[in-house]
Amino acid sequence: MKQEILVENIEKIHTTPMGVQRIKKNLNLERDDVVEYCKNIILNKKCNITKKGKNWYCEMDNLIITVNIYSYTIITAHKMDEKKVKFRSREG
Repeated sequence: MKQEILVENIEKIHTTPMGVQRIKKNLNLERDDVVEYCKNIILNKKCNITKKGKNWYCEMDNLIITVNIYSYTIITAHKMDEKKVKFRSREG
């Protein structure tokens, strides 16, 4: 499976200083270790990882993390609205 590539390269995942601030804001996090937080979500067996274009999309519960497939940079992470979460849960 293609998503195994992301999991096998988990140590390469990182973000920029601006990415840290964006993720903290979007997810309402107080912690500074947002990369570790995101890695734990990605490694969770419940996380649904898909590849679309140049990005990996890692979805779990109401969160989605976007990771660039070439640089392994976390681009953003945000909460999905409740309607989208319910729709996606009916799809799978």
